[in-house]
Amino acid sequence: MSKVLVGRKVGMTQVFDEDGMVTAVTVVDVSSNVVVQKKSEAGKDGYSAVKLGFGLAHKLEKEGEEAKWRLSKPRVGVFQKAGIEVPRRHLREFRVPEADLEAYEVGQELSAETFNGGDFVDVAGTSKGRGYTGVMKRHNFHGTKASHGVHEFFRHGGSIGCSAWPSRVFAGKKMAGQHGNTRVTVQNLKVHSVLPEENLVLIAGGIPGPNGGLVELATSVKKGGRRS
Repeated sequence: MSKVLVGRKVGMTQVFDEDGMVTAVTVVDVSSNVVVQKKSEAGKDGYSAVKLGFGLAHKLEKEGEEAKWRLSKPRVGVFQKAGIEVPRRHLREFRVPEADLEAYEVGQELSAETFNGGDFVDVAGTSKGRGYTGVMKRHNFHGTKASHGVHEFFRHGGSIGCSAWPSRVFAGKKMAGQHGNTRVTVQNLKVHSVLPEENLVLIAGGIPGPNGGLVELATSVKKGGRRS
């Protein structure tokens, strides 16, 4: 079955097992997940998917005025239509096989127990933005040798062009530029354990993004959980 959740990266820590072996894990908070919508191949969308809401919205209260959700009216209407009392700040859609749609119901609250220790997941998130960086930091170039007359070119990328033919720079040439701040998916990460009381999922290793960043957890495609 294809399992999905939206979470927030809390940070990294280490866990010791019974033999005293230590494992570096990333803690992900998956509280307040709710199923907002189901899409079916037989419906108007033409494909099967589940839309989840994450992150409780807050109400803006002013003296003498009715309290209002700190979301746009169209966004609030999405949750009202689904019969969800408290709207969520974030919406994420996951493609799932048609046969797995029966496991989800609109309005259903999902917890950390969706996953079990030992499961393999694909984690997607937005990587840390590092701004405009050079070729050594961005593409791991080794730079120019620091001897024999080299002057002011130690961290440069070197020649980028061609000879008489084709007399141009090929598209996709590795050069300096924007580094990070893009969607990254890390596959086949193992769920070390689950803490149901705190709604936390502990994933072995690192995951994309800074602490506090939004991440998407889904059953690993290459470990038998293919999504349509």
